Amino acid sequence: MAMVDTTPPDEIMREADTVGWKAGLQTIRRVTALSFRSPWMVTIALVSTLIAAVLQLLIPVLLGRAVDQTQMLIADPAGAEAATSALWTTALLVLAASVGRGVFTTFQNYFSESVGHRVGYALRLAYYEKIQRLSFGFHDRVHSGDLITLGMLDLEGVRMFFSTGLVRILLLGILIGIGGYMLLSTDFVLGLLALSFVPFVAWRSSVSQLKLRGTWLELQNRLSVLSRVMEENLAGIRVVRAFGAQPFEMQKFATASTSALELAHERVDIRVRNTSAMTLSFFLAMGLVLWVGSGKVTNGEISVGTLTAFLTFMTILQMPVRQLGMLVNSFARTATCGERIFSLLDLDLAITDKPDAKPLEITEGVVQFVSVGFTYPTAKTPTLSNLSFSARKGETIGLIGPPGSGKSTIAHLVPRFYDVTSGRITIDGQDIRDVTLASLRHAVVVVQQDAFLFTTSLENNIAYGDPWAPPQQIADASASAQLAQFIATLPAGYETVVGERGASLSGGQRQRMTIARTLMLRPTVLIFDDSTAAVDAGTEQRIRATIQAQAAERVTIIVAHRLNSLMHADRILFIEEGQIVEQGTHRELLALNGRYAALHRLQVRPDDAAGDADTTSEKAQS
Repeated sequence: MAMVDTTPPDEIMREADTVGWKAGLQTIRRVTALSFRSPWMVTIALVSTLIAAVLQLLIPVLLGRAVDQTQMLIADPAGAEAATSALWTTALLVLAASVGRGVFTTFQNYFSESVGHRVGYALRLAYYEKIQRLSFGFHDRVHSGDLITLGMLDLEGVRMFFSTGLVRILLLGILIGIGGYMLLSTDFVLGLLALSFVPFVAWRSSVSQLKLRGTWLELQNRLSVLSRVMEENLAGIRVVRAFGAQPFEMQKFATASTSALELAHERVDIRVRNTSAMTLSFFLAMGLVLWVGSGKVTNGEISVGTLTAFLTFMTILQMPVRQLGMLVNSFARTATCGERIFSLLDLDLAITDKPDAKPLEITEGVVQFVSVGFTYPTAKTPTLSNLSFSARKGETIGLIGPPGSGKSTIAHLVPRFYDVTSGRITIDGQDIRDVTLASLRHAVVVVQQDAFLFTTSLENNIAYGDPWAPPQQIADASASAQLAQFIATLPAGYETVVGERGASLSGGQRQRMTIARTLMLRPTVLIFDDSTAAVDAGTEQRIRATIQAQAAERVTIIVAHRLNSLMHADRILFIEEGQIVEQGTHRELLALNGRYAALHRLQVRPDDAAGDADTTSEKAQS
């Protein structure tokens, strides 16, 4: 059953880590299909592998012939000229075979790596594109460090499959299959002795590689934790410095780093012990071949050249046999890593266009919430319940209430960052789920609480939503956000590059930048999600005056905790536990003497509010 992007990320990863053999084969088929999207490169790589393997198998035969020709030269000086000529011919053939093998091996390595990089390129683009489209609900729950690790280490494991899996299986099949047949057909007993190390080495290699694969997956998880610690430290470096928490952060990083280092040492231990055992078995087999082969040479059953060919074949086969484990590991790693990547790529999007979705058509600009209910995927209780209200073009709606009451949720539902659980939201009578996302988000823009800026110029940050906007439009948006005077004081003006996440600007300047970026788009519905909290009162008043002057062109919704941010609104909705408990103008709500009035007294006249609270407490005690 296909999962959607509201599925918890750890469940997706757990599904991938316990992948069955059928799902693993399906994943390998998908990766193989990706590889064959470059057919001519694949053909060159496979043909080069075939030729290189055949030439490598010729070398022991030619060396054995050279040894026999040398013996003939020693035994029969009279035929020295003919023997020398034959020896030179064999030497040239060995040289040609060696050079040819080197050339075709180069072709094999180059084109197999090229195919792998093309697979990596295609998966990287698909992965990044998918991340851009996944819902806010997905990104709310998954850590960005885990996504980065998945898009680097797992993708690298899949990228290498063509060269370490498909090409290697062809190479090993030729070397072990044809090489083993040549040995057994030449001398069956000696061939068995020469191949006696193969089962043990193949077994130990496979076991060790599977162990290394298991520890590699765990190492990947530990490196993911390490990346997460580093990313959080870099993002919050000012908090770390402000609280003098460098020793604590160093200890946290050292703990994660030590955990990864210990596992890396364990992997080295597995590799060294198994390599030593495999090398020992190889030399024992070679000793047996020398012992039995020398007796056969003495008895005249085989020539010295044949024994030389056997020993050379064994030397050539040693590495391919060891690579059987790597081959097993390549298939296992591709199945696991590929499943993790494809599990994310195959997620059905929770927020997407309907097949028959049409662009949003703006006429009167009326936004309406009709019995809207909403529950976050990981929440047990609803955030909004049966909420209804409407707003018209030219109207400013203020939303206020205690933290967690659902104010920001309302702001995020209008542009479909999330979809309503029940009820519907309409713009000019059109259900926002029935229109295209592109047209909806062009008409509805939210100024977020998080004033995120990119590491680029001020101009590029302001014009992010419309990169081809004329300079005058950028300047007008900056002036509306009360930024023009500040930018004029900078030596490079609009070309000034801000630091990472806008770190070179103050909090108020960053928030004004995000407001300017939003005003650039001239939306039909403009939503401020507590986006002036870091702006001083005087600047906020000037921004508000500018926005009010343009309010006739749009619906304006302001989410705020400070009453002075929305006292000018045409209508104020007091939200509590996901429902509207009070609504009206500022004066009407004060006259109502309810929750809004109590909050007003607390913010505007805190001493009076405290006195009222004490009086209420005394009455309760009496």
